[in-house]
Amino acid sequence: MNRINYEIAVLQSLRTRLRCKEVWIEGADRYRNPDEDLPQDFEERKEEHFQALKVPLEADLFISEIIRLMKEKLTLLNQGFEKNSNRQVVITTKNNKGWIRVSPLEKQPDPPHLAQIKGEIKNRWSDINLLDLLKETDFHTEFTKHFKTTADREILDRKIIQRRLLLSLFGLGTNTGLKAVSAGSNTDSYRELRYIRQKFIHKDHLRKANAEVTNHIICNRMKEVWGEATTACASDSKHFGSWDQNLLYEWHPRYKRQGVMIYWHTDRKSACIYSQLKSCLSSEVAAMMEGVLRHCTDMEVDRNYVDTHGQSVVAFAFCHLLGFKLMPRFKNIGSQKLYRPEYRNPLVDYILNIINKYGT
Repeated sequence: MNRINYEIAVLQSLRTRLRCKEVWIEGADRYRNPDEDLPQDFEERKEEHFQALKVPLEADLFISEIIRLMKEKLTLLNQGFEKNSNRQVVITTKNNKGWIRVSPLEKQPDPPHLAQIKGEIKNRWSDINLLDLLKETDFHTEFTKHFKTTADREILDRKIIQRRLLLSLFGLGTNTGLKAVSAGSNTDSYRELRYIRQKFIHKDHLRKANAEVTNHIICNRMKEVWGEATTACASDSKHFGSWDQNLLYEWHPRYKRQGVMIYWHTDRKSACIYSQLKSCLSSEVAAMMEGVLRHCTDMEVDRNYVDTHGQSVVAFAFCHLLGFKLMPRFKNIGSQKLYRPEYRNPLVDYILNIINKYGT
């Protein structure tokens, strides 16, 4: 008997169970007892928490409501296929199994006056100075008031701080750099901008400033141009290259290069309500939920559109529990399965037997 092989098998099994906390280590932090992760006052404040989530205290009532909702939606889907009301969605077979096929929508024609409007805008505002745009935004919203010093006191005049803040934010946001920005300024040196960067510009300050600007955009939109405010947002990540000194620097298996990910939440009119820096291998589902819950703007979000990587079965459960809808775009829509809320339901047997030809 080779003892080493058995020891390796035991260690592999232990690693798997440690990750899902089936096994824990006394005195550890990451691999501690999972009961320590729960709120210690949950039983005392149980009714308060359930009222905040708007869910019943009894589990049977919660489950029965989910079963009723699943029956209703599956019946509606079944009736839609029987009436052939949507020709974009067709149930076919692939490899002798049920398969969902969704045809892409046809491209809508451009509005008749769109080209003239674009031409007039280009003639009137051909070149826009981004620094002037940033300055005008601050004049309207005063977002620089959220940047407070981390030192004990402020000695500089606030107008000087405001000017240097705008220059520093412009250099960092456009990736121009503080040295290049200071070279074009006759009043502020690189050393002074670097001081502002170190003492005033931090993560919490940036979040408050972003929320201030976003709230003004949402509040002052012209309804006749932008339409009514919506309660839906979309989220996705974008890959950026970075230096290997960055602690979040990782190899991305899909993009085949190193860097970090920025995960954005935007409303339907392209206003960013939340952004976060994440590593390439971290969960997009967790980032999606964090943005919806912590965006700190006046926008009420009741649904979130994501791609295939921003959804999972667990994500659907948590989103339903927290009171907003998860609206994913499935890349693998053809292989998706539909499940009965109970063992037999004659109202939906027809459609389920086609889609899940060999399922239960």
